Amino acid sequence: MDKLVQFGRKAWFIVRVMSGYEERRIRSYRLQLQKRLEMAQARKEELRKQPEQMILSEVRQVVQQMKALNQHLEEAETAIDEYFKPIDKNAKIIMDMQMEKEEKKMKEMAKVMQEEAKMQREITMRRVEATSIECKNDTEVIEKVAKSPPKQEAAK
Repeated sequence: MDKLVQFGRKAWFIVRVMSGYEERRIRSYRLQLQKRLEMAQARKEELRKQPEQMILSEVRQVVQQMKALNQHLEEAETAIDEYFKPIDKNAKIIMDMQMEKEEKKMKEMAKVMQEEAKMQREITMRRVEATSIECKNDTEVIEKVAKSPPKQEAAK
């Protein structure tokens, strides 16, 4: 009986092969396997891309956070500038006043130095005049002395 069942299976197989049924079944099985393989490869590619996409999304999030932080810092900076604006104005006024005081002192010192220079010039001019007068007197005395030695020789 087993032989008869085996013979029937073989005969049935031969009929299927002859009719092309088995060939179509093999082709469809091969196509199914090929589709499964392609789908598995596509899933593999997606899985490979997922870490890249996750990294890119994380990078985008970090960039957005940095932009938000920069904007927050700029807002804080402008708020600080606005807060210190009156103080800066007062400081500028004080600095201007100090600069004016220093300029006045410098001008006064320059005037004093000019006056001292004038006084020194006058003093030197008076000295020069006094020395020139003395020189004139000395020259007169020398001239008198030069004339008088013959008289002194006679007295000897």
